[in-house]
This record gives sequence, structure tokens and C-alpha cells, in this order.
Amino acid sequence: QVQLVESGGGLVRPGDSLRLSCAVDGRTPGVAGWFRQSPGKEREFVASIRWFDANTRYADAVKGRFTISRDRAKIVVSLQMSRLELEDTAVYYCAATLRQWNSGSSYYRDQLKYDYWGQGTQVTVSS
Repeated sequence: QVQLVESGGGLVRPGDSLRLSCAVDGRTPGVAGWFRQSPGKEREFVASIRWFDANTRYADAVKGRFTISRDRAKIVVSLQMSRLELEDTAVYYCAATLRQWNSGSSYYRDQLKYDYWGQGTQVTVSS
């Protein structure tokens, strides 16, 4: 399988910024994304990016604060998180699929549509 290696999690205070990275060991993804899961909650979609044109999608909760990007040369997908809030505390997972979707598709929000997953990295926002 394609291997996804995450890094960048940590403990921060409200209002701080943090950058998560996920190195993709294998073929270039068609779509890559980030999901997160807090204790007692189901895993939820955060952001996604279509590789060839960098078309992005974001969950409403993170719009304007988080930015997903990709590095074509290194095959790395990143999540720049700004103005972090207590509610952002979660384990963050990167995910990828070799498939590509139309820009209007709802697949990007569906975790079942992603074929490869990282191990997760903890982000804790605490005052």
C-alpha cells in the first residue's frame, strides 16, 4: 500500500498556529485530505486537495483558518492551521486516494472514499 507519514502535531495555546505535514511514499495522489477525531466524536472531514490543479475543499468549521496545500516535488500534503481554538483539539489523520473526483463531488467529505491513511498525529489546543 501507499504509505502516509504524518508529522507536526503538538500542544499549542488558543490563537496559535501549527503546520501538519504528511509525506506520501508511493504514487502521486489523485486527492489527498485531512480528517480529525476528538474523544467521544466521530471522525470528521477537515480539508482536501485535488493534486493536479490544487482544487481545495474545507469544512465550515475551519474555513478561513486552515489551509491545505501540496508539494509536487516532495509529494507532501500539508495543513497550515491558524487561530487555533479549543474545539480543534483532535487526532488529525491524513488520507489519500489515487482516484480523482469532479469539483462538485461530495466524495471529498466521505472518509470511505479514501484508500490510504496515516497513523494520526495529536493536536492539543489548551489554555
